[in-house]
Amino acid sequence: MIPLVDLQAAHVEVAEDVAVGFKRILDNTAFVGGEEVAAFEREYAEFCDLPHCVGVANGTDALELALRAVGIGPGDEVVLPANTFIATAEAVARTGATTVVVDIDPATYLIDVDAALAAVTPATRAVVPVHLYGQLAPVEALRAALPAEVAIVEDAAQCQGATRHGRPAGFEGIAGTSFYPGKNLGAYGDAGAVVTASAELATAVRRLGSHGGLTKYVHDVIGVNSRLDALQAVVLRAKLARLARWNDARRAAAARYDELLAQVDVVRPVTLDGNVHVWHLYVVRVPGDGTPARRDAVLRALNAEGVGAGIHYPVPVHLTPAFAQVARRAGDLSRTELVADEILSLPIYPQITADQQEQVVTALRAAL
Repeated sequence: MIPLVDLQAAHVEVAEDVAVGFKRILDNTAFVGGEEVAAFEREYAEFCDLPHCVGVANGTDALELALRAVGIGPGDEVVLPANTFIATAEAVARTGATTVVVDIDPATYLIDVDAALAAVTPATRAVVPVHLYGQLAPVEALRAALPAEVAIVEDAAQCQGATRHGRPAGFEGIAGTSFYPGKNLGAYGDAGAVVTASAELATAVRRLGSHGGLTKYVHDVIGVNSRLDALQAVVLRAKLARLARWNDARRAAAARYDELLAQVDVVRPVTLDGNVHVWHLYVVRVPGDGTPARRDAVLRALNAEGVGAGIHYPVPVHLTPAFAQVARRAGDLSRTELVADEILSLPIYPQITADQQEQVVTALRAAL
């Protein structure tokens, strides 16, 4: 079996550091907050080349708190791409704002800047560019064209370590990220963070995520309970120390796939000019007949051969029953819908070997 992501291989590398860190937590019984969380926040902020990081309970909370920190609420509209995990839209809905979905760039599958700008109305208060599969969306193009009062809140759940023109996610405003176990920087459960260059926004997120106050029993606003667990901070610190090397290994694996797939009937991924990609996912497209039938058959054949391929994401936001209220119908976002029927994620992780990748491609060629 070649898994989609090998969490056990990553654990082997950090097991000793994690055990030592867990012992520190258990000896001190410092389970909520404390030095481990504070240390991780400092270290991750430094890794991102941004001054502020606030740890939270999960990536969905990170996005919601970032949106609330910039003032998003009922009556506002928030624009986001339809090709994303449902959590992006959930975070908007949980603020009480209205979700507005737009189509994608057909080459990179990232948000289409022109479509996003066309969707802006007087009620628009934020745009959420999703940094998908390990590379950043063209945030600078959005910022240059959007009205100053429209915030940019970045979904950085899949891009720990990625940059665009040398700048990280969150540089243009604020970004929420997820440390779900399968991410490039993954915890041993749910965890997330918000990063920003703004001290004001960082303070707002910390207040909102701690029952609306920065001091015990002082509650300035209605907040929530969303704090990074100290045990998860131990795991994240251990993995963060290796993340740059692991991202290099992912880039090498992606380059190897590019070579192996050169003569295979799939559409290989494209890296946007100016991006340093960290390859959270390696996503190809299986050309079909306008339905997902061929892609699905290829996926079944790969899985039958022990190749843990998958799909990210088979149902666009506007076709998900939970978001029927976005008033989009099948065919409205044609590029997103085509991609959803053809995309296929191949196994990629830092420890994947050249032999494993050759097995993946051999099985893929046979399946096609």
